[in-house]
Amino acid sequence: MGMPSGAIPTLSTTYTPGATPTYLSGAPPLPTKFVFSQSEWPELDKVPPTDSDQVKEWMKELEGHDIPDITPTQDGSCAGDPAAAAQAEERGWWTCGGYTSGNDIVSCPDKLTWGVSFDDGPAPYSEKLLKYLDDKDLSATFFVVGSRVVSYPDILIAEYMAGHEIAVHTWSHHPLTTMTNEQIVAELGWTRHAIQKVLGVTPTFMRAPFGDIDNRVRAISNAMGLRPIIWTTGPGGPFDTNDWHVPAGTVTAPEQFQIFQSLLGNATLMDTGFIVLEHDLFEITVDLAVGYTLDAALNHNPKFHLESIGQCLSLPPADLYAETTTNSSAKSDSKSSSAAADGSKNPSGAIPRSAASLSLVGAAALLAANLL
Repeated sequence: MGMPSGAIPTLSTTYTPGATPTYLSGAPPLPTKFVFSQSEWPELDKVPPTDSDQVKEWMKELEGHDIPDITPTQDGSCAGDPAAAAQAEERGWWTCGGYTSGNDIVSCPDKLTWGVSFDDGPAPYSEKLLKYLDDKDLSATFFVVGSRVVSYPDILIAEYMAGHEIAVHTWSHHPLTTMTNEQIVAELGWTRHAIQKVLGVTPTFMRAPFGDIDNRVRAISNAMGLRPIIWTTGPGGPFDTNDWHVPAGTVTAPEQFQIFQSLLGNATLMDTGFIVLEHDLFEITVDLAVGYTLDAALNHNPKFHLESIGQCLSLPPADLYAETTTNSSAKSDSKSSSAAADGSKNPSGAIPRSAASLSLVGAAALLAANLL
């Protein structure tokens, strides 16, 4: 299939400040048009500094919450930190063994339901994906990177106004278990702030880059009003389409599609639905989604029901954002109570993420260098 190099698509619909989404009752109007000024934000694609007034204020959100005293990992991988890997169950470390907490969202409840999600955008080719989703009348959950939000605010607005769900995916897309508490707060806080500045709403869900989460990271996330969502691990392993391997150069597009086809067979063996990991950062990952994976899912026998994660959980759209939520346990104005991180193991087990997955950090930096 090769690496495509088509023209960057343009947004088919744009929205003016003051517009409100028709599907989201009580949503604030879109803010004044966002204009990026580097002096007001951390450096793009870098872990933000922790000595700013903003981070110091966000740190107060951890007060009164039990944040486990867990030493950061070396690089977020099992091979890179054998000592931490040996303590994976105690740490509740998903990367090494698939350990989750009872508050983590790891699947859709109904059998044959596909939770559609895309990570790492918004990016220039996200518009091509948006058109496909609109044509097929599908909704997705977008886990967005703060550095991309401030770079492509109009694309984020288009996703949100079209009815897709927006969630936090950190500022710089580095492994969270490698960071100090202050750095984790900075990563989540700046991304949350960027989304609020562009859309006027603050997400109540997050996904850790590479799924790299442990009890410390999830406790901080919950304290900041961000409930973790991870892609499903089934009988054959994680529901990771491995599309990110193609721009990283570790598999070809045909090989990626074969991996994906094996996931479809595993899905029919499960008693629940599943959440699938895909990416909209690169043209090739978008082309794989709209040309192969989503079409294969829509035409599968038995039939899959493709929904955003909020839809598959039967959540009202308002509960996706702090400003509109009806959930009394969710926090408003970035103030919430944290849920317990008990570190229980995913019953089906998990295939540990390899250090190779960290190559996507470099891929994001490459995108920034080439497109910003």
